[in-house]
Amino acid sequence: MVCSVLRRVARAHVCLVRRASHVCRGHQQRAWGSRPAAPDFAAPGAPGSVLQLLGKSYLQDDHTNLTQKVLSKVGRNLHNQQHHPLWLIKERVKEHFYKQYVGRFGTPLFSVYEDLSPVVTTWQNFDSLLIPADHPSRKKGDNYYLNRTHMLRAHTSAHQWDLLRAGLDAFLVVGDVYRRDQIDCQHYPVFHQLEGVRLFSKHELFAGIKDGESLQLFEHSPRSAHKQETHSMEATKLVEFDLKQTLIRLVAHLFGDGLEVRWVDCYFPFTHPSFEMEIKFHGEWLEVLGCGVMEQQLVNSAGAQDRIGWAFGVGLERLAMTLYDIPDIRLFWSEDDRFLKQFRLLDIHQKVKFQPLSKYPALTNDISFWLPSENYTENDFYDLVRTIGGDLVEKVDLIDKFEHPKTHRTSHCYRITYRHMERTLSQREVSHVHQGIQAAAVQQLGVDGRF
Repeated sequence: MVCSVLRRVARAHVCLVRRASHVCRGHQQRAWGSRPAAPDFAAPGAPGSVLQLLGKSYLQDDHTNLTQKVLSKVGRNLHNQQHHPLWLIKERVKEHFYKQYVGRFGTPLFSVYEDLSPVVTTWQNFDSLLIPADHPSRKKGDNYYLNRTHMLRAHTSAHQWDLLRAGLDAFLVVGDVYRRDQIDCQHYPVFHQLEGVRLFSKHELFAGIKDGESLQLFEHSPRSAHKQETHSMEATKLVEFDLKQTLIRLVAHLFGDGLEVRWVDCYFPFTHPSFEMEIKFHGEWLEVLGCGVMEQQLVNSAGAQDRIGWAFGVGLERLAMTLYDIPDIRLFWSEDDRFLKQFRLLDIHQKVKFQPLSKYPALTNDISFWLPSENYTENDFYDLVRTIGGDLVEKVDLIDKFEHPKTHRTSHCYRITYRHMERTLSQREVSHVHQGIQAAAVQQLGVDGRF
């Protein structure tokens, strides 16, 4: 539920300034020759065919857009692999909540769910969270759909309503989430989130407050920038204070005491007011999570009408990359023991800084093409590149964008940077992969190649 996610799915595509030459490497017109196969690229099955995933069957339709590359990640559950850096972060957060928040009978206040299926309904992922039907975050170009009614969750918030409906009032959810996105060292189609939710009754919220028995959780007044229309100002401020103190203690536990923290107003459909939490780390301000007071409509619909609460969400990769100096998100999927052994710690709180593997040289190749008249998104191309190039692809940059003055057709030129994490690549093997991307772009996306 981090604010940058909603900004990313809602933003317009960036228009790049035309370069003087209109030409980039690979932009020259030349014959295809023989078209190489596009290894491992799996177009969605024909409508009516059945997709088997995690022991269940799903009927595919015109919304299905999963690839074999993404499907191969389902069930890996890096956050549950002992001594993996994401597991270390998760365990540190769990331990903090277990020790800091204890229930009436000495048991942990927060329950933890870390094995929930990543396959959810679109209702769970969107409607239960009050995300409007026309919200850009629902776009097929930004999500992985099994069909029109089921998808790979885009956030762990997809489980909020069900857990509230089950009667829980304090819980953490940890899991893998899936989004189609750009390609660079900080973005990957699969990453991991940790979600926290806590509800308060009137007695719990106002206990210890002078004249608290006269205060109310709810009222009917206009919605403002500071509160919802159903919440009293006193209740909103107390929930907001508890939320922020909880998160300040959490980041102090992870990063150490003395952190400078600031709160940035933000927007989510499912919380109000909403905030980004930023910390000053090594002299730079870093956004670490998103949070807010839960929308009462969501809480009411889940059957907790007499309670008010907060929620937050944080990306585990973001925390791990910052805490452990991990420079590239692809490393989390590495099975290279030189990477993994660095995190086999006797104590999960032991400080560790990633020691880089040898930095192997990068190879770059450009690809340019005329876009089809409709139904093209940059995320379609990024997804295709990830599927064929896999983790050989370090990043993809849109370096040239040109509209023909007469035909009004649009041409894109992308620069693909290839770099293996564990060895030196040859131009020959990169060329084979690159030709596969060219072929698949024509065959699957309907572009007109300028190769």
